[in-house]
Amino acid sequence: MYYNEESVIYYNGKFIKAKEASENPYSQSLHYGNGVFEGIRAYNTPNGTRIFKSEEHYKRLKYGAEVMGIQFNYTADELTKLTYELLERNGLKDAYIRPLITTGANMSLLTSNETNLIIQCWEWGKYMGDKLLRVKTSSFQRPNPKSCFVEAKVTGHYINSILSTNEAKNNGYDEALLLDMNGNVAECSGANIFMQKGGKLYTPPRGHIMAGITRATVIDLCKETGISIEEKHFTLEELKNADACFFTGTAAEVVGLQSLDDYKFPLDWEKSYGYQLMKLYKDEVLGLMSKKKSELSNEIKQAQ
Repeated sequence: MYYNEESVIYYNGKFIKAKEASENPYSQSLHYGNGVFEGIRAYNTPNGTRIFKSEEHYKRLKYGAEVMGIQFNYTADELTKLTYELLERNGLKDAYIRPLITTGANMSLLTSNETNLIIQCWEWGKYMGDKLLRVKTSSFQRPNPKSCFVEAKVTGHYINSILSTNEAKNNGYDEALLLDMNGNVAECSGANIFMQKGGKLYTPPRGHIMAGITRATVIDLCKETGISIEEKHFTLEELKNADACFFTGTAAEVVGLQSLDDYKFPLDWEKSYGYQLMKLYKDEVLGLMSKKKSELSNEIKQAQ
């Protein structure tokens, strides 16, 4: 589903057919999970193909390489240009983009000096779909920030996400919610979380979570429209008294929750801030000068 006979990837300085790519079986990424990646989206806008917040994503990729001691010399601008060319070579205007830095053969636990850059792209709808999600509190916790760099998208970190997703799916749920080491709400297996309570939004602060770029965009949209938002720690018990809840992420975009364990969120999704922000986010990624921001801002002011 991700590639076909004609799909092209960027691999170590060349554009090649995806089917021709190979990886060293002694790769440190394969054996120990020492690699970093990004998830980016390109959108087909009225003004042509647009990679949304490419610079922010590629800066985070470089940050991940830096903290993991991986040698990587591309600039964000170079990576952006390569990605636009890759989209063109694949004939894609609306796509998910996966840059990946892998490390070479090294069976020691010191970062390999050899690195490989792979950039792939494919058509991919919203990762979690459009329906409201039934979510299960996971028995797995978000990694302790003293054990690793939790804001780096390191390949090995996502074993935690796979375990929690498997558990949720095997129990009949759509997604998993993870708590942090202190028992506070952290995030889901692959997206950040926002809850609405009493006309205000709350989202966990940075430190124990992935600092999502979609998360930051939604916070900016809240500030632009006058939606009251606060970054703070909150417990599972507080979340199970919320009016509404939603997840945000590049792959997922903005998606609402129907329930958490046996608690059903009481506010009609279409009357929630999450629903309004889902619409605003779509306009934002398409580069539209939407009237919705000012209209929503006026509605909020009148309600106050």
